[in-house]
Amino acid sequence: MIRLARLQAISRVGFMRAKKSSGLISPTGAIKLMTHAMMGAALGLAFGLTLILANPTVARQLDHGGSPAVFVFVVTLVTIFSIGSTLTGAIFILIENKKS
Repeated sequence: MIRLARLQAISRVGFMRAKKSSGLISPTGAIKLMTHAMMGAALGLAFGLTLILANPTVARQLDHGGSPAVFVFVVTLVTIFSIGSTLTGAIFILIENKKS
């Protein structure tokens, strides 16, 4: 009888609450970071296309360099933008968790 009352009291109070997981070290955090990385990759591609269309010198240099030059140009822009947006996303997630 006493044990049942004690269990009921514990369940009402929430004796051992679940520890809130960090925003970055959770499946939701990983999905958010991947989303930021994909947005950065898309922005890098868009920036590269805009740069090529707006500056004919860049287009001429890429045409003269051939396929390897285009590959390095695209991979560099996509990587830089992806890393930057992923780090920014991590900061946003940490700030959001700190507020709540």
